[in-house]
Amino acid sequence: MRKFVVWPNELDARLSRKYGRAVGKSFAVDGPTIREIINAAESLGMKIIEVDENKLNPKLAGLDEEYRRRGMVRIESKHPKGKSLKMICQKIGEIRRTHSKGKKSKSKRRKR
Repeated sequence: MRKFVVWPNELDARLSRKYGRAVGKSFAVDGPTIREIINAAESLGMKIIEVDENKLNPKLAGLDEEYRRRGMVRIESKHPKGKSLKMICQKIGEIRRTHSKGKKSKSKRRKR
């Protein structure tokens, strides 16, 4: 099992690789939260070792406050970090799509 730290900026499509994005734009998601990362990792069978919602990745020191996402999650996974990050991004995307579909169907019911 491999242990590594996941920072929200590693998954954020709004940031360049210079500021720490570790996955390709096609996998990245806009503004991932710590809670989304935890939910996605747990649903993929990864073990959450530590969560700190106040830590700031040092790479974000020179970035506007709008793009800074505080927090880090220490994860244990059987996959390497790169593959795990892509899997987490895909899962966050799936979760967001299912939640947005649920909201749309509820609003359609109200209009009728």
